[in-house]
Amino acid sequence: MRALTVIPMSANTAELSDVPEPPGSDGPILVETLTVGICGTDAEILGGDYGWAPPGKERLVLGHESLGRVLEAPDGSGFAKGDLVVGIVRRPDPVPCSNCAVLEWDFCRNGLYTERGIKQHDGYLSERYRITPEFLVKVDVSLGTLGVLLEPTSVVAKAWEQIDRIGTRAHWEPRTAVITGAGPIGLLAALMAVERGLETHVIDQVATGVKPDLVRALGARYHTGSIEDACPNPDAIVECTGVDSLVLDAMEHIGPSGVVCLTGVSSGGRSVRIDAGTLNRSIVLENQSVVGSVNANRRHYEVGAAVLAAADRSWLDRVVSRRVPLERWADALDRQEADVKVVVEVAAE
Repeated sequence: MRALTVIPMSANTAELSDVPEPPGSDGPILVETLTVGICGTDAEILGGDYGWAPPGKERLVLGHESLGRVLEAPDGSGFAKGDLVVGIVRRPDPVPCSNCAVLEWDFCRNGLYTERGIKQHDGYLSERYRITPEFLVKVDVSLGTLGVLLEPTSVVAKAWEQIDRIGTRAHWEPRTAVITGAGPIGLLAALMAVERGLETHVIDQVATGVKPDLVRALGARYHTGSIEDACPNPDAIVECTGVDSLVLDAMEHIGPSGVVCLTGVSSGGRSVRIDAGTLNRSIVLENQSVVGSVNANRRHYEVGAAVLAAADRSWLDRVVSRRVPLERWADALDRQEADVKVVVEVAAE
């Protein structure tokens, strides 16, 4: 079968390869891959900056944002032939640590977790894969290929869960939210903010085009300036870019008792001057919180599946802005002006 493979930490090694059928040791459920989303992590792996091959192998099968259709499933698994499904990315470490032992593998404490398509476990960008039931999630059949948005939605679901948990340390009645970044994660974060009844503000660089249109279609407000100008003292900020100046802007302009959730990963290597004393004084005296959030566990995928099932299909279809066939997978990396989420189509729905 065909799969997109790469030699991790080695640029320009990606190729569409013939690989063996998925081994039975991966699980009893056989899934036909329909669509795989491409994100910044994939670009980093393809660029030789990131990634680990499975033990004993040179190449890694790419792909962690998946949508597939069940081909085979044993009785009692909870799945049946024809189900539309998404594979969970992370796997608990084998020790396991205290968090992995209770299925909180997104909070793995010893770093021995694996991730499909990223770290020591082949991904989903192959024509077929096998998996165990506990790492597979059904999506509403009416979503069709839009179900490929579930993995990034799970990341956002976790972020909002973290905000809620911290906010409810005291009386928590949020009214305003700021989302920095109008990429797929930012747009999905805005979708969930609007669904929560929050006055939602999204900040990005571009002044026109699909991103502002998508934000306004949600009933949210779009801005190209600073957080202070967009929404002074918001109750919650979801930072989705990893841009150092925006991270600091979020920390400096969150409202009293507010929560900043950082989901973007910074590249590092840059220095920014800050007034650390004033920042510390504000965080302490205003009971503000800053939390990092990465990956997701099963309950976040299930929340994300419910969010997508309730969302407007035409809006989601505009988020999935471009589809390329497997044979032209490299086209997915050529950024176009109207791109939001680009996906590789592996098989017909």
